[in-house]
Amino acid sequence: MKILITGGAGFVGSHLADKLIGQGHEITVIDDLSTGQYANIAHLEDGERFRLIIETVLNKKLMEELIRETDHVYHMASAVGVKLIMEHPVKTIETIFHGTDVVLGFCSRYRKRVLIPSTSEVYGKGASVPFKENDDLLTGSTDKHRWAYACAKTLDEFLALAHWKETKLPVVVVRLFNTVGPRQTGHYGMVVPRFVQAALKNEAITVHGDGTQSRCFGHVLDVVNGLTKLLDSPACFGQVINLGNSEEVSIKQLADTAIELTGSSSEIRFIPYEEAYGEGFEDMRRRVPSLEKAKNLIGYKPTRTLTDIINDVADEFRKEIPSSKFNVTS
Repeated sequence: MKILITGGAGFVGSHLADKLIGQGHEITVIDDLSTGQYANIAHLEDGERFRLIIETVLNKKLMEELIRETDHVYHMASAVGVKLIMEHPVKTIETIFHGTDVVLGFCSRYRKRVLIPSTSEVYGKGASVPFKENDDLLTGSTDKHRWAYACAKTLDEFLALAHWKETKLPVVVVRLFNTVGPRQTGHYGMVVPRFVQAALKNEAITVHGDGTQSRCFGHVLDVVNGLTKLLDSPACFGQVINLGNSEEVSIKQLADTAIELTGSSSEIRFIPYEEAYGEGFEDMRRRVPSLEKAKNLIGYKPTRTLTDIINDVADEFRKEIPSSKFNVTS
């Protein structure tokens, strides 16, 4: 089968490419490398069943050609990370929505199965935990740039489901909950690689707020296993589905665990949200997915724990950082 992955040089997209090539598919990746990295897919480029195109998904002529010749499309291209969103809200909105509009338009024209990733951010300030796919969504005021990402992704969802309603386009919307693991960087505010890298260097770990806010972290390999099943399951078409892990941990506990598992001497430093992201930043206190729908539709069940995640991320950083720079205890 021929499969197109937009944003395939990114963190999740590159692991998805690995998985699909391992299943015997022919993979084309298009990525402008604005947030993705060539190093993530360099090991694939010599393969006969892999093709890399460095270009933006906003190139309509090229996207039409690529989608016309493919069977399935995974639209993984997106702006990523709270830090990037806060610093570049216009780029965030334009990149997300315009790219998705291009992909859905051509998938509709040529009747291609397509997966549109969304985010747990769309649940906003929702207080009904665990979050279910049919819950009401509650985001903040439009003068709080923090919610630009959530609103753009919500619009993506509406557009995808509109295509399903009007023409039965075989589309699946997936809300990802804090996907983490090897190849993820802390450049855009991702908390796990940021904490682990600091711990390995015995540097202070910076926690935003008081650290009592909680999250659930899903290993990228568990998430990718789920992603590869969704487009093969017609029962998923026209559905919104959560993927991730329901193991909840506070950010303070996450920092403590990173220190413990790496044998670090790092201290934890708390800073106000305003210092990290600017005035008016709002956070979600808890973010826990209900995974019942994914379990019922595709048998999804995460198998990797937070300990597995931190150890895997730490192992990768140990290969990249000179040994004199970090603690070797594990």
